[in-house]
Amino acid sequence: MTNIDSFVERDDVDALEIAPEAGWNALYLDGEWVAGGDRDAIPVEDPATRSTVTTVPHATEDDVDEAFAVAETAQEEWAKRPPQERAAIVSEAGDLLGSYADDLATLFALECGGVQLKADFEIQLAQGTIDVGAGLAMRASGRHKQSVTPGKENLVVREPAGVVGVITPWNFPLYLTSRVVAPALALGNSVVIKPDEHTPVTGGLVLAKVFEEAGLPDGVLNVVPGYGDEIGDHFSGHPTPSVMSFTGSSEIGRRVGQHAVGSYTEPALELGGNNAHVVLEDADLERAIDAGAFGSFTHQGQECISINRHLVHESLYDEYVAGLADRAASLPIGDPLEEGSLVGPVINESQRDKIVGFLEESVERGATIEAGGDHDGLFVEPTVLSGVSADMPVACNEHFGPVAPVIPFESDEEAIRIANDTEYGLSGSVHSTDLERARDVADALETGMVHINDQPLNDEPHVPFGGVGASGMGRYNDEWILEILTTTKWISVQREPREYPY
Repeated sequence: MTNIDSFVERDDVDALEIAPEAGWNALYLDGEWVAGGDRDAIPVEDPATRSTVTTVPHATEDDVDEAFAVAETAQEEWAKRPPQERAAIVSEAGDLLGSYADDLATLFALECGGVQLKADFEIQLAQGTIDVGAGLAMRASGRHKQSVTPGKENLVVREPAGVVGVITPWNFPLYLTSRVVAPALALGNSVVIKPDEHTPVTGGLVLAKVFEEAGLPDGVLNVVPGYGDEIGDHFSGHPTPSVMSFTGSSEIGRRVGQHAVGSYTEPALELGGNNAHVVLEDADLERAIDAGAFGSFTHQGQECISINRHLVHESLYDEYVAGLADRAASLPIGDPLEEGSLVGPVINESQRDKIVGFLEESVERGATIEAGGDHDGLFVEPTVLSGVSADMPVACNEHFGPVAPVIPFESDEEAIRIANDTEYGLSGSVHSTDLERARDVADALETGMVHINDQPLNDEPHVPFGGVGASGMGRYNDEWILEILTTTKWISVQREPREYPY
């Protein structure tokens, strides 16, 4: 096994047991680790230090074609395997992830700036979705339907969709890949992954490694890292896959969906959000602040379901702002590999500049920074702003950073109007000691998910996950992803002679 010090200049990093001998410098095609050769290289940079962690090959369009071709060939035999055999391999991969938890935490820190708390969450989520996904192998059952034709028997059978293309993001790369790959494989599909160029290891190559160790047949899972603006269109518009799963921005998701539909491929899109945390005047203030801090600053706010706007009743506004500012100022910022760090770096300069730009523009328009507001390299301070209106850049855009704009409202109706005044509809939260009132507000929010007396940063592998509007199409998890990853076929049997009119 490769010692990570051979390709990372960090004295405090131990050997990674899950690194292949080449230090991740390979594609994974048809069960083989294919060296980069004369392909261009993608440098993977540590957001905390801006040093190069490793390099991976930049797959070509020919590599993408090969990956889909071998996946198509392997899928037929894989689908014939007994469901319990497919489930056992998927489950074994989940167990292997757990055994590599320490190494994965290091990789999360080095690739996407994830602190230990985030690593714990992501590994737990990944194992949970793999467990539930494995169970789907035994649940892809058919149905018997009565016929309007005498002597006819109707069967509705469920079959694997075929080849599944997966394009994954950099923020929770292992989990957001696992939630597609595990159920897809368990149901008899084959998979080709194009991980985000920032996180090709945790977003794809790690899964290739653990599924290889778990005994997955060659060709059933393939990984082709590459820059989205160079091979993304070819990947998302490829004629081979039956399903194209994408998690990422709404802008890119629209493009992916258009390419997929153009190739008669079903898109499954989980996109951006502008999630509101609504605090009614009868809310438990401390509880609402606790939830607000967690929902805004976990993993530097780099989640599609993090809180983007805090909507607080005017009677609680000043206390809420002060309390949230205190929480923000108390959070330890530092290198994710340092013990005790809760806020790490944002992913890259482009993301930092976008966040800083939204802050500066909003302050120019009258917002006040109550905590944070500064940055050092890619470390952006947890920031709380008061005096924010819904049309300020920090509130009307998905800022995707450790930023908490707080907006006052007078009535439940106004809170609902502000919350719904966005093209997005992913998640949200409502705080009130009157659960019936909170439910009324939750029902009125135009989102795919709402959490009462909590915050939007929630995901469980057995409940539907997804949004409406610019937040995406389709639902992930359990039976809802089963619908996407399988197709139904109507088979009828005419058991008795049928009379025809001619």
